[in-house]
Amino acid sequence: MDTPYALEQGRTHAASLLPARAGVGFKNVHFADIDASAPDIGFFEIHAENYMGAGGPPHAQLMRLRRDFPLSIHGVGLSIGGAERLDREHLRRVKSVVDRYAPAAFSEHLAWSTQGARFLNDLLPLPYSAATLAHVDAHVDEIQETLGRPILLENPAAYLRFQSSDYSEIDFLREIVRRTDCRLLLDVTNAYVSATNLAFSADDYIDAFPMNFVEEIHLAGYAEDADEIGDLLLIDAHCAPVQEGIWRLYDRALARRGPVATLIEWDNDIPPWPVLSEQATRAERFLHKDRLPLNATPDRMHS
Repeated sequence: MDTPYALEQGRTHAASLLPARAGVGFKNVHFADIDASAPDIGFFEIHAENYMGAGGPPHAQLMRLRRDFPLSIHGVGLSIGGAERLDREHLRRVKSVVDRYAPAAFSEHLAWSTQGARFLNDLLPLPYSAATLAHVDAHVDEIQETLGRPILLENPAAYLRFQSSDYSEIDFLREIVRRTDCRLLLDVTNAYVSATNLAFSADDYIDAFPMNFVEEIHLAGYAEDADEIGDLLLIDAHCAPVQEGIWRLYDRALARRGPVATLIEWDNDIPPWPVLSEQATRAERFLHKDRLPLNATPDRMHS
């Protein structure tokens, strides 16, 4: 099904112009180190919601950064998975940030975070049903039409499974791509967290993921907790170095996808700049690793 965006713009526009390199999330506490050292970083990512003000030091820093590095903008508040209409004022403010900085990519989450006028400072799961799919399709279409570009949609971290789901998560994402012509952001840590919490195989998830639609990968460290019966519960907290299980799963994803823009996320308990940049350096080693050609049949969209 062609969307208005696809009909108007055609199917030739990539959702991402980011280089197939490792980038990091920009934090203003690192600006002085970055400005002084001119690091060999592939790109920087920011959250759109942190730059919705008119000016001040945050924008001055970002304008300086934008001169030397590609930029990715990541939204966290559009509530794409919500049943209610998008907050058009919030979308307008996102557009103002995107227009101001002309990023190489814009991404958002397959999740919901609003109820009426309330913003629930979390990325909440949704049932993979036909009704939810219709809402998500409409929201992705509206965002792409407003921004004038295709977006990347990120797979969620899950802590529960809905009994009412009609699709697997992967089939749900594939169907969104087919209907809206968006592309995907594969968060490897989210896949690992979900697989651990819901007791399925992370390897199987990566093996089934529609990699030919993936234009960016995210990596982050998780936190460990326990659920109500004492079983291990992983939290997508972005608070630690990328753990070894995540690196292994990332390597598996790259074996299918090939080199692609990869972001190191570290949003809590933020480390010194050398620690964060070393994580990007490690990701670069995976990106540059020699790999045997794959004989697998490429994923195809189904009508």
